[in-house]
Amino acid sequence: MNLFLFFFAITISFLVVRIGGVAFELTGMDKDQSRFQALSCFSGTGFTTAEAELITTHPQRRRIASYLMILGNAGLVTLIATFANSIRPVDVLAQFNFFSIPLPIPAWLSPYINIIVIVLGTYLIYKLFTRSHLIDRLTNKVKETMVEKQVIKKEKVTELLSAQEGFGVSTFEVHAESQLLQKDLKHLHLKDEFDIQILMIQRGSETIPIPKGENKLQIGDKVICFGKLEKIRQMA
Repeated sequence: MNLFLFFFAITISFLVVRIGGVAFELTGMDKDQSRFQALSCFSGTGFTTAEAELITTHPQRRRIASYLMILGNAGLVTLIATFANSIRPVDVLAQFNFFSIPLPIPAWLSPYINIIVIVLGTYLIYKLFTRSHLIDRLTNKVKETMVEKQVIKKEKVTELLSAQEGFGVSTFEVHAESQLLQKDLKHLHLKDEFDIQILMIQRGSETIPIPKGENKLQIGDKVICFGKLEKIRQMA
């Protein structure tokens, strides 16, 4: 029973981290970065200072991080308790009964067998959550549900790189209702008034590096720019 509870707890933990990564991704974080930060919040480790600013300066991400930290503490306690109970010496391992015929195992040997089962089971669960197409489909379904139910407000900006004092590199796509549409970049005064520098415009198969003031943004353009991340989100 303790082994079952342990595997149940670790499966839920993997699932919570995956959902947390999806939630961070919807707020505009990079996919790999989102998963790492979700794992950092859940486990309470590896939370780097530079990337922490992406979480602490964003209301939605702070809320997601809070939930992950709370669930992570609860999950850790459950895992420790069930693991400790699983490696206690017993005369018979009930989980190894076949056809109601108990298989007697010496008390001194049972903890080692349980440890081997835990290691193998944890590895299989890890492979399931990192390689399985079923989990990917489940993740996509969760993402669609979050957006549909407005659990997380999806943002149009994807943050590629963070720097100190809230600066960073972000990318966004120009939509039909954008106020930036069909305007000369020099007339937008992005650099002078907002400290935003457009680094590149991706227009289909065409790439426009360091666009000039005469360039105009069109529907579907993917814009990569540097500046205050909050101002870039407002602009996009």
